[in-house]
Amino acid sequence: MEQLLQQFASGLANGAIYACVALALVMIYVSTDHINFAQGEMAMFSAYISWQLMDWGMSFWVAFVLTVLISFAMGVLIERLILRPLHNAPVLSIIVVFIGLLAIFNSMAGAFWSYLIKEFPSPFPKADFGIAGVIGPHQLGVVLVTLIVLGLLFVFFRYTPLGLAMRAAAQNPQMARLVGVRVDWMLALGWGLAASVGAVAGIMVAHIVYLEPNMMGGILLYAFASALVGGISNPAGAVAGGFIVGILENMVAYAGNQIEKATGIYIIGNGEKLTVALIIVIFVLTVKPAGLFGRVVVKRV
Repeated sequence: MEQLLQQFASGLANGAIYACVALALVMIYVSTDHINFAQGEMAMFSAYISWQLMDWGMSFWVAFVLTVLISFAMGVLIERLILRPLHNAPVLSIIVVFIGLLAIFNSMAGAFWSYLIKEFPSPFPKADFGIAGVIGPHQLGVVLVTLIVLGLLFVFFRYTPLGLAMRAAAQNPQMARLVGVRVDWMLALGWGLAASVGAVAGIMVAHIVYLEPNMMGGILLYAFASALVGGISNPAGAVAGGFIVGILENMVAYAGNQIEKATGIYIIGNGEKLTVALIIVIFVLTVKPAGLFGRVVVKRV
């Protein structure tokens, strides 16, 4: 029973990371109808910025806040300087730009900080934090930080004038313009928020996977899976999808390990976690193409 709880708690912590990156992906998709393939590399680059600030003597949480702000500015600049001129460009051109951004951030991280693996500190105390035998201090901290960030975003988009304006600009830009919303700037701020959310994920996961330029590759795939499972057009669904994928992949791997112990037959284990996530995606999209919490959007032509 204790092992089962450990796997569930580990899946919850993993799911929190997937939820953050999936939310960042969906925030961009809802406003632009494009998937940001560079989201993982942007999060990785933000984690390196945080590590550098701490290496210069800053405390973890000061570096955390500064990195989130720097990431926000980075997201806004990318939208205004690179993507805004491509507003009416063909989809293939925009995809090429996203892939180019991915390569640029990866190579810049390697050039500035090298490709050697670096340890990333955890801000959570090793003692008196966590639940003994179930969830470690860093895993519990990841879940709590993620829930706080998601809660703040919910309040921002639901109850603040700026958040409501950003939602209007993303959902119906033509009508938003008619009521005086500066849609272009709202989209840029959306990019900034997506970069900030991704930065939180990168900083939180760096202690687990260690800091190196390719650390977010697999996590981005899980985030894609989470967004598709929850609904690529539904931010809350993407968050739920992150936790669903994180927990299910661990539960399936745990069940496979238990079957192997009982029968000696290897069916599935930790090495096939990504395969499990992709199978979940295929199953959900086959049964409900819009995702578990997504809606089918019908457009007049």
